[in-house]
Amino acid sequence: MDQKEKERILAQIDALPKGIIAVKTIHGKPYEYWQYRENGKQVTKRVKGETLALLQQQIAERKRLQALLHSGDMLQHPAPADVSSPLPFHCMTRTGTELLSFAEPVGAFHTRYMFSELQRYLREPVSDRVLILYGLRRTGKTTMIRQAILQMEETMRQRTAFIQISPENTLAHLHEDLRLLESQGFRYVFIDEVTLLDDFIEGAALFSDIFVASGMKIVLSGTDSLGFVFTKEEQLYDRCILLHTTLIPYREFADVLGIADFDRYIRYGGTMSMGGINYNKDRLPFSDQQAVNEYINTSIAQNVQHSLKNYRYGGHFRALRSLYDAGELTGAINRVVEDINHRFAADVLRRTFRSHDLGVSRNNLRKDRQMPTDVLDHIDMEEVTRRLMHLLDIKNQEEQRILPEEIHVREIRSYLALLDLIFEINVEFAEGSIPSAKRTVIAQPGLRFAQSEALITSLLQDHTFRDIPIEERMRISERIVSEIQGRMMEEIILLETMLAFPHLQVCTLQFPVGEFDMVVFDPATISCRLYEIKHSRERAPEQYRHLLDEEKCSIARQLYGTIEEKYVIYRGEEAFEQDIHYLNAESYLCSLGIN
Repeated sequence: MDQKEKERILAQIDALPKGIIAVKTIHGKPYEYWQYRENGKQVTKRVKGETLALLQQQIAERKRLQALLHSGDMLQHPAPADVSSPLPFHCMTRTGTELLSFAEPVGAFHTRYMFSELQRYLREPVSDRVLILYGLRRTGKTTMIRQAILQMEETMRQRTAFIQISPENTLAHLHEDLRLLESQGFRYVFIDEVTLLDDFIEGAALFSDIFVASGMKIVLSGTDSLGFVFTKEEQLYDRCILLHTTLIPYREFADVLGIADFDRYIRYGGTMSMGGINYNKDRLPFSDQQAVNEYINTSIAQNVQHSLKNYRYGGHFRALRSLYDAGELTGAINRVVEDINHRFAADVLRRTFRSHDLGVSRNNLRKDRQMPTDVLDHIDMEEVTRRLMHLLDIKNQEEQRILPEEIHVREIRSYLALLDLIFEINVEFAEGSIPSAKRTVIAQPGLRFAQSEALITSLLQDHTFRDIPIEERMRISERIVSEIQGRMMEEIILLETMLAFPHLQVCTLQFPVGEFDMVVFDPATISCRLYEIKHSRERAPEQYRHLLDEEKCSIARQLYGTIEEKYVIYRGEEAFEQDIHYLNAESYLCSLGIN
């Protein structure tokens, strides 16, 4: 394209209206608004009818001419030089040698499984879509960006920029910086923490409609996961590729971090900050209660609140508006997360101190191979159970600075599900008259374990146990923590099986006495597989007694068809006992192939 043709197209572009047409839904009815920047400020005007139709045509023509201009000229520019004097950027922008220095520290880290999708986006032909890399804090987003930069050929890296957004930046600032980078021949731009822009959700279309349409590859990342979900439904509908980093399954945790230890996954899993041999060696976010509270507040509660504040100009709070206006929404979100984990802990206590058989822990302590004790034989287990559950309720009430109503809890839980933080597992009952229930699983095991362990440890320091020697109190506490690990092992295997086989139905099947920890039903073949899940390295007949119970198996056949095989998943080596196939838990999870 010669200079004269360029000038002609530029004149046409300048004569056409800039900005975007945004759609707001008010009381279920859509309204169109023209949004553009003027003298550094955003202008919003209501448009409709013939004016709207004409404006849409003109804005579309402006974008077409911009794409024509850049496809015919800008993409043929030589790679930008590594200039010694910095360009006048509004946002923190790294290019050239500074960019390489930024990327080099992660050179020895292993890559997450989704890294190949990021590479594919950068190297394949332009798709007119941005790539969104999003998830909760410390799940590897920025590290993956640095790894992608480091693996670029030099000529590609010379055309690459990394922009770090700060709270004082605006979308107008970023737009000007992108125009400047575009004019200098940059074609690959990573924008980190883009959701810090207050006007990001409402103006995100400029990335795809202006810059990507003109030949750029743009990767957006940030911790406000909910903001990206809202953006996908509005400004970037069908113009984005989503890569969500929050869920880190066991296989990836073990492979990327270099730590093949299931109990460490239970205790710390959920972030890429484990301090392993292949990845970050940061302070562990689930190392203690203070660290957990900080993580929930900054990574989850503020995530939801900031996204709602900026979605549809703050008009989508729904029932949560009253909590937000009172400054209590962050506390309410924290409370819901805590409550989910405290309910889990309460269920562990109920299972552990079952009065009808005088308690699993009592029996386990009596049979302990190293230090057997009958200390719990001298305790009224019904009274202990009642007291502990009463204490748990008191503790929950004491911590309830915020008392969200049921409608608030439902809405907050829906947002936690959109963040991939919680999942629901079906619990079915052998009695057809009882409707199925749901079991809420926290996708970050370390978060659940830390809160549950802290709560139970606190309870066991209560005067209920004042007459028990401290050595025995500690052993009881350790036994209950072991019960937590066993319960969490069930949840992890249920969740990862469900995610690995979306075409199958995965549930727990409960009977009046006992349960099958996991049933995997294949509707296509009308067949099922039955599982017991045990946090143990040893094999024992009581582990599979339900699987050999013909009455229970008959009910399973009636509900799910042919029983293909029966398994016990545990911590030991693969083996067979009678007709039961023992599977190693780590090997089973690594075989699922969740990416």
